[in-house]
Amino acid sequence: MEDQNSNQLQIELTEEVAQGIYSNLAIITHSSSEFVVDFVRVMPGIPKANVKSRVILTPEHAKRLLLALQENIQKYEAVNGSIKNVQGHNPFIPPMSFGGPAPIA
Repeated sequence: MEDQNSNQLQIELTEEVAQGIYSNLAIITHSSSEFVVDFVRVMPGIPKANVKSRVILTPEHAKRLLLALQENIQKYEAVNGSIKNVQGHNPFIPPMSFGGPAPIA
């Protein structure tokens, strides 16, 4: 009898990676052979934003990621209600209000 655990992938999550990187903007580009997702953190009042992380995927893995995100958003909304779409904003630039009061100079 074959060991059932022999086909399981063991994934290691280091402490540094487990802390994550905050991003409020993703820029997606592609070629015929890969998708590139750059995660950016945009801060109010700072005109420059740096890419914090880059993920490169094959087209097949990009599609799997899309389907996994759709499934997880559906599960999230089933428990927490619909995620609202911010109307009137450029979808490529995150809103800079951050949900708090407007800054006063």
